[in-house]
Parts: sequence; structure tokens; C-alpha cells
Amino acid sequence: MTHNEDRTHWFKEGAIGLGVGILYGTTNVAVGHPFDTVKTKMQAQAGFEGSGMFRTFVKTLRTQGIIGLYRGCIPPLWGSGIYRSTQFAVFEAGYTYMDNPFGRWEFPFTGGVQMRVAIAGGFASTARAIIECPLELAKIRRQTGQTWQFKGLYKGFGVTWFRTMGLMTTYFILIDSGRRHCNELFQRPLIGPFLASGTAATLAWWIVWPLEYMKSQVQGNYGKEMPVLQRMRLVIKERGGFFGLYRGLLPGSIRSFLANGTSMVVMAWAQRQVSKMGLRD
Repeated sequence: MTHNEDRTHWFKEGAIGLGVGILYGTTNVAVGHPFDTVKTKMQAQAGFEGSGMFRTFVKTLRTQGIIGLYRGCIPPLWGSGIYRSTQFAVFEAGYTYMDNPFGRWEFPFTGGVQMRVAIAGGFASTARAIIECPLELAKIRRQTGQTWQFKGLYKGFGVTWFRTMGLMTTYFILIDSGRRHCNELFQRPLIGPFLASGTAATLAWWIVWPLEYMKSQVQGNYGKEMPVLQRMRLVIKERGGFFGLYRGLLPGSIRSFLANGTSMVVMAWAQRQVSKMGLRD
């Protein structure tokens, strides 16, 4: 469903997804990490609570240089290739495996969203969260000038899992819907994959952004230890109401659109090369 190539066996599709997903993940970090650093500092580093995107960018650049914008990129650079390739491998394998009447059952009033999209998306999200959680913690600690220890690498797993379930399931549903209703756009070599993935990922991030904010605070050791819901109530109370939960949304949206759009162009190209080499035969 994340590509236009003819499908074969579910195991083969999973293996191909694992391979080309590495390109998606590494491209994503290379393009988007500076914006992610700005977003994380705005959400979870003392001294940046009142700074907007531009002031945070300038302050980081002035005090740490361009290296500061890429601080903490090593864990996600190799880790993103792993967890994003895993999410695509699990999704593609599950989606292809459930090519049966149960899997093709459509949810009412959704414009044709099938059961297999939701189930495969849930499994893919869980696999990603298990791998991503420790890598995100290491990244956030480095971005906010802190150290990390192996024994605490799964701090914040609960909020990471809930955020990832909402994020990736929404992403796969939007990609699936786009392919069925706007297939001509998807067929265009560059602009199609770029707009499709960039738009789907950004809309999905908007839905789960409050959980992303809370994850950054929990993993960044910001403030006192407290339950996630209590953190959310505190943000609503002290930082401008409900929309205070969307702090850092602008740099996060820019990162998401550019990084996921570019990454899908690279992955779509890789999928075509796989077919040309006869690896799907």
C-alpha cells in the first residue's frame, strides 16, 4: 500500500520493506533533524520556554553553531533506519498477508478504509515504538544538553507507544485513502510521493502533537516527575490553554513535511529499482 509496484508473497514484501525503509529513515533524519532540535528545545529545555521558533534557532546557532542543530542526530540517524524500516516491513507484510475477505472488510463511513490497513498499522506502530523509545530518549537528552544511562532508556515508553499508534495508523490510513481517491497524483514520479507522504505525515503529527510534547518533557526530564495527564493539565493551565499543548508545532510541521516528503521520494525510487532488478519475481 505504500508503493505502486505489483505485490508478491507477504514475506517478500516485508523483506523489501525492511530494505528500502532504511533509506526512508536515514533520509528523514538528514533532512529534518535541525527542525526537530528546535522543536525539542522549545518543548523540553529550560531557558527556551518563552522562545519562538526563530529565536530558538538563532540562539542555538549563535551559542552552538551549526553542530548544535544536529546535536543528538547520531542515535536517530542509525536508529531511524532501523525503526522506520521495521515499521514499513511489518506493515507491508501484514497488509499483504491479510489479502482475504476479513482483511478487505471496509469500515463504514470511511470511504473504503479496510481492516488490514488498521491492523497492520497497529502492529507496525508497536514494533516501531519498541525500537524507537530508547533512541528518542538518547536523542532528546543530547539535544537538551543532558546525559543518559542504559538503565533508563525505556522511560516514557507508554506515552511513546500511544503517540506512535495514533501517528502511524493515521499515516497509513491517509496514504491508503490518497492512493484510492487521488491515484493520478501518486503516479507522478517526484511530486506525487513528496506531497502524499509529506501531507499524510504532517496531518498525523497534528493529531498526536500533545502526546509528542509530553513525550519530549518526560524523556527530557523537564520539571517534576508527574503522570502524563497531570503534565497536560499543567501546560493547559500555565501556557495559554489547550493550544499550549501545540507548542513547537511550526518547526515540527516543517520538519515533518520536508523530511517525510523527501524520504518517500527516495523510497519510491528504491521500490522501482527492486522491481526492475526482478526481486519481486
